[in-house]
Order: sequence, then structure tokens, then C-alpha cells
Amino acid sequence: MGKRFYLTTAIFYTNGAAHLGHAYEMVLADVIARAHRSFGDEVFFLTGLDEHGQKVQQTAAADGQDPQNYCDGLAVQWEALARQLGLTNDDFIRTTQPRHKEVVSAVLSKLHAQGDIYKQGYEGWYSVREETFLTEKDRNPDGTWDAKWGQVVPLLEENWYFRMAKHQDWLIAHIEANPSFVSPTIRRNEILGFLRSEKLEDLCISRPASRLSWGIPLPFAPEWVTYVWFDALTNYYSVPVSLGDRAAAAPLGEWYAPRPVDGPELWPADVHVIGKDIVKFHAVYWPIMLHAAGIPLPKQVLTHGWWQKDGQKLSKTTGNVVDPVAVINEWGLDAFRYYVIRELAIGPDGNWTDDSFRARYNAELANGLGNLLNRAVNMLNKYRTGIVPAVATDLQADAEQSVAKAAAHLRAHELQAALVATWELVNRANLYVEQTQPFRMAKDPAQAAQLDAVLYNLVESCRILAVMLAPFLPDTARRIYQQLRIDASPADWSQTRWGVLQPGHQVGAPEPLFPRRDLVPKEGKK
Repeated sequence: MGKRFYLTTAIFYTNGAAHLGHAYEMVLADVIARAHRSFGDEVFFLTGLDEHGQKVQQTAAADGQDPQNYCDGLAVQWEALARQLGLTNDDFIRTTQPRHKEVVSAVLSKLHAQGDIYKQGYEGWYSVREETFLTEKDRNPDGTWDAKWGQVVPLLEENWYFRMAKHQDWLIAHIEANPSFVSPTIRRNEILGFLRSEKLEDLCISRPASRLSWGIPLPFAPEWVTYVWFDALTNYYSVPVSLGDRAAAAPLGEWYAPRPVDGPELWPADVHVIGKDIVKFHAVYWPIMLHAAGIPLPKQVLTHGWWQKDGQKLSKTTGNVVDPVAVINEWGLDAFRYYVIRELAIGPDGNWTDDSFRARYNAELANGLGNLLNRAVNMLNKYRTGIVPAVATDLQADAEQSVAKAAAHLRAHELQAALVATWELVNRANLYVEQTQPFRMAKDPAQAAQLDAVLYNLVESCRILAVMLAPFLPDTARRIYQQLRIDASPADWSQTRWGVLQPGHQVGAPEPLFPRRDLVPKEGKK
């Protein structure tokens, strides 16, 4: 079968509920997964949860639960969100699963045996909130600590360190030689700027079990638990290994005992979809960890920006939030998926406003796409009893141009641009209706052939649009096919060629895709 296209989201930390940024990342990855399946690729899509750490331990204790029960409860909620967002993920990793712990232990054991992990004492400052050690460089100019660090306490303890610093020059060379490894370019430049201006230090990878018990014990020193880096980041690799990807497991040699039957060939990952706040961990720590262990590197770290609401930071404290589930319940899943992809290109930050959401819904989904399909199917039923006439090609060149542009953007994971290219065909077909005025043609029997041509061009454009939209708006694509009475899946990019809809085919009755919504706020709401 060969290697599958393997992509992941970041794994989400279980110290609270999901928010707009999490939902956005999940949808981004799902669109990429669906697009590659549509192109005929075998795809493996992974998402999941990061369940260890001090914050989880503290939050669970404050809630009167043990950490595992606490994580189990949240996992149910996160997996439900994945279903509500229409994700097509093939696996859901939880870092408390035995399959993950076994791989983490194997990686650590190999690096320790190589001499790449060593023990050293530490005396300095520690941020309790951020679970990180601080240096004098982290102080404000007046000697105080920034509020973002929360409580900062002096700390004296021994920990285990990974020899990261020695790989700095290698990593710079790798990023320079592989321009798409960190994407988009703005994030690549940030990482290169950091690596060229800052000297990497070795990485503390443990916490004493006496202080943090909720973690994976170090296999060579169980009095310590693994800190986040070799736990959370390893999830992307632990799934292929645990599923039986023998090539992936090979670098671990004797250190990985389980030997399952042959599984899918997944590693290296093709795309890690992450947020910009964790790009350093994925573009610096993670590749160095893999390189030191002799494990092939992923092909791309695709980094998206953050969302704001009404120009302000999302905050549960101030109530400035967007609840994805509430939006989906009110407007529909595909409307939510459309807005977050269309509003924000991968890379920059975005700003959610309810007015912008309503405007895009009405102008682009209801009046644009929905009105096009409604007019095409309605007129075909009204003027030709729903029977598709002979193939005509007025819009073929426009459709082919739009398809080619959208496909190129999708393969480059430029999702917003792919939607823009798709809407070029929506807009062109709607303009075609205004230019040809088929409702006038229908009054003149002498223009019957011209009317046939117009009707074919419209319904065939709608069929092609369903295929182009399937990665983004899967239910909408299905409903378009349903109205056209096409007994197949729209999730097949090869069906974007012109002329697939055959003369004599019977379409169904029109139904609104996106009922227009009142732009005036409901009474009592602002």
C-alpha cells in the first residue's frame, strides 16, 4: 500500500474546556485530510490529548478527583467536540495510554544509553503557573517578574537534562535546506532568527516525583517523571510505532519491546498543524529530539495564528469568548467551518466578529452558493421537468480554471485561497444567470436550445462545486449531490472534470442550502 499521508493536530492540554482556537485547528487539519483523500491519497489523521503535568494534577486535586478520572471525564468532552466538528480523524491519542508510555520510555532509554541524557543540580527560580525554570533574563528591567509567570519561587533540586545545545548548527542547516519545514515563511524566519541570535541550552526533561507524581516515570530513574517535552511531543511518533509501523520503530532497536503485526506505514509525519504559541517546541525541541534518537524528521510544521473576538483577546474571565458548539447549534456546522477557513489564512492572527460571521453567511453562503443551486435546480425543474439537457460548455473554461487554482492551493495547504478560488466559480455562475436571463429565454420557443445550454452550464457548475467544497463543507456537498440525485460521493476530486452530468439525468426538487438569516439582532440582544 505504501506510505500514507500522515497529519496531526497538536494534542490539547486537559486543564480546561475547548475554545475557538482548538476548534479552528481541528477544522484546519480535517480540511487538509479530506482534501488529500479527495485527491486519492491514503490518509491517517491524528488528534488527541496531553494529559500529564502539574496543572492537571493541581486542577484534579482542587476538583476532588484523582488525575486519571479527571482526564477521563475531559476526554469524553474532547472526543465529542471532534464529532461535532465533523472530524475524520483515524485515531485519538491520549498520553496516559500504555501504547504511548511504552514508546516514550523506549526513546528515553535509547538517548540515556547514548549519553544524551544526564543528571544535574539546579538552583534558581521557578514559575509555578507555567511549570518552567526562569533565569535572570526573564526578569523585568526593575528586577520584578512579569505577571504572566504567576507565583515565582526559589528552587533547589536535581533533574535530568537532554543534550540539546550541541545540535543547534545542525538544525539551522536543516531549516535552511528545507524551506517548507517550518511554514508559513514568517514562522520560519522567526525560528531562524531565534536560532541565530540565541544560544540553545540543554533541556530539562524531568521533575522529581515527590513534587510532580502525575507523569511517565523515567525508565532509568523512576524517582523522576518525564516533563512535557519527551511526553507530549512524542505522541506523534508513538502512534505509528504502536500501530506496527516497523520502519518507524526500527531506530528504537532493543529499547522497544512490543512487536505487533505489520501496521500502516505512517512515519515520518507529512504535516503537524499547530498554533504559533508552540512553534518553538515543534520546530526546535522536537526535531532535535528526533535527530538525536536517529528518527527521521517530519516534513512540515504548519503554524496557524490566534483568534481574537471583536479585536480583543479571547478570555473566559471577561466573557469575550466564542463557543464553537453554540455557533454550530445556531448556524450549522458547515457555516462554522466555512467562516473560520474563509476569514483567516494560515499564519496571521484573525478577528471573529458576529457581524462578519452573519455577513459572510448571508452574502456568500445564502445569496452566493445557496441561491445559485436553488436557481439552477428550480429552473431545470420548471422549464425541463428536471431533465438534464445536452452537454454545453459556456462555463467549462471558467470551471477548469477555478478547479486548477483550488487544487494547487489545497496541495500547498493554502486553504483560504482554495476557498476564494472556489467562489470564483460561484460568482461566475451567478453572473452567468444575470447575463443570459434564462427566465426570459423560457418565454421564447425559438431560444429553446440556448436555454438548454444555460441550464446545463448551471447544474454542471453546481455539481463541480459540490466536489470542490467537499473538503470544507462536507454536508453541504452531500446535500448538493442529493438535490442533483447523484448516487455517489462528492469526495472525489477526479469528478471536477466538465461534462460528467449526463443528458437525460433527472434531478430532484430544490431545497435551501443556507436559509437567509435576519441581519437585525433579535429583540433584547445587541
